[in-house]
Amino acid sequence: MNTYGLIGYPLGHSFSRKFFTEKFEKEGIDAQYLNFEIPSIEEFSNIIKNTPTLKGLNVTIPYKQQVMQYLDDISEEARAIGAVNVVKVSKEGLTGYNSDVIGFVESIKPLLKPHHKKALILGTGGASKAIRYGLEKKLGMKTLFVSRSAREGIITYEEVTAEVLKEYEVIVNCSPVGMYPHVDECPALPYEALNENNLLYDLVYNPLETLFMKKGAAQGATVKNGLEMLHLQAIASWEFWEK
Repeated sequence: MNTYGLIGYPLGHSFSRKFFTEKFEKEGIDAQYLNFEIPSIEEFSNIIKNTPTLKGLNVTIPYKQQVMQYLDDISEEARAIGAVNVVKVSKEGLTGYNSDVIGFVESIKPLLKPHHKKALILGTGGASKAIRYGLEKKLGMKTLFVSRSAREGIITYEEVTAEVLKEYEVIVNCSPVGMYPHVDECPALPYEALNENNLLYDLVYNPLETLFMKKGAAQGATVKNGLEMLHLQAIASWEFWEK
């Protein structure tokens, strides 16, 4: 029996194990999917060493960047993004890929209109790198990061004005703000400045409708959560493992 799994910390919110366990049962695949909740990336080597049937791993917060130092090869796209969320284990070694970018692009593409030229990316973690790559390289949009602290090329939430939201009509939340159980929280934005030209995409999928999405929808904006992205990136993960 082949083994696949997920590394991250914590893993209480994990979607992957349920998805793949159901896939294996439905398609009669002789495999299991395990959660490897590791408090330190240094335990990654032990997972590889102690799981001889391991064929592939998904990688989630906070190890999408840290895992790269342990890999023998990294796909060109994952290297350009600077984050890995899929590891293929084979006799050739460990190869890193990024399926987040595939899931995100395929999920948001049907909602984009010709006037959507620029996007704000809320948060600067591992997922945000794949989102920026997808928006810029795959969809031809200009992007701007928003974070709690200002750095070069990054603005703060206080600097997001009505004028900024008019220029950057797409807003992608890559932060965990609003994720269960903190359902009464949302990124600090001037939501009253939004209108039907704006598109709000939230990588959070629990709850299915975040406060970020509710506030956007109330102003006429198009909104979507990250559940379809998760499904699509999981399917892409399997394709990486099988090729």
